[in-house]
Amino acid sequence: MVDLLFLQRMQTEEKNYFAHETAIIDEGCEIGAGTKIWHFTHIMSNCKIGNHCNFGQNVVVSPDVILGNNVKVQNNVSIYTGVTCDDDVFLGPSMVFTNVINPRSAVNRRNQYAKTHVGRGASIGANATIVCGHDIGKFAFIGAGAVVTKNVPDYALVVGNPSRQTGWMSEFGHKLEFNENGIANCPESGQIYELKNGSVSRIK
Repeated sequence: MVDLLFLQRMQTEEKNYFAHETAIIDEGCEIGAGTKIWHFTHIMSNCKIGNHCNFGQNVVVSPDVILGNNVKVQNNVSIYTGVTCDDDVFLGPSMVFTNVINPRSAVNRRNQYAKTHVGRGASIGANATIVCGHDIGKFAFIGAGAVVTKNVPDYALVVGNPSRQTGWMSEFGHKLEFNENGIANCPESGQIYELKNGSVSRIK
């Protein structure tokens, strides 16, 4: 009799990613090398997952979701159809995306899914909710429990319900303090940032 665990291990090695024996991966998915999928996680059909991603326990990824490289998905996260994430995105424990503005159990609105895009390096805190149709800028930082109801600019720090912007964050995750000339330094990396016309950019 063939050892099913051995077969699964061999298939995983051939695909260059790891999936725990309790994980479910539906047909048509593309999963990059070095990605790890842990206990009781369900990757549904036709998802595209990049290299070196990590999925914790009890994660649900709905059909056609697209995730870049090095995306970290913590326990109990729901990523619904219409969501795309760029490289290096962090999705905190139990955060959730939505994809319908006005859901009703008795009304089928699958053709009304609204899209949400999360930019490179953005972090979304534990138990945050991203209401569909609103994009998260690169390196933005969404505080724990925040409810995002509008677009979030690059490098913005937003907190609360409904969320409001309270500052700006560096690419290393530190709050930026700008001087009278609109210049700030990240205390960890030494990177220099400029605040100009209501937006932040890193000076090369």
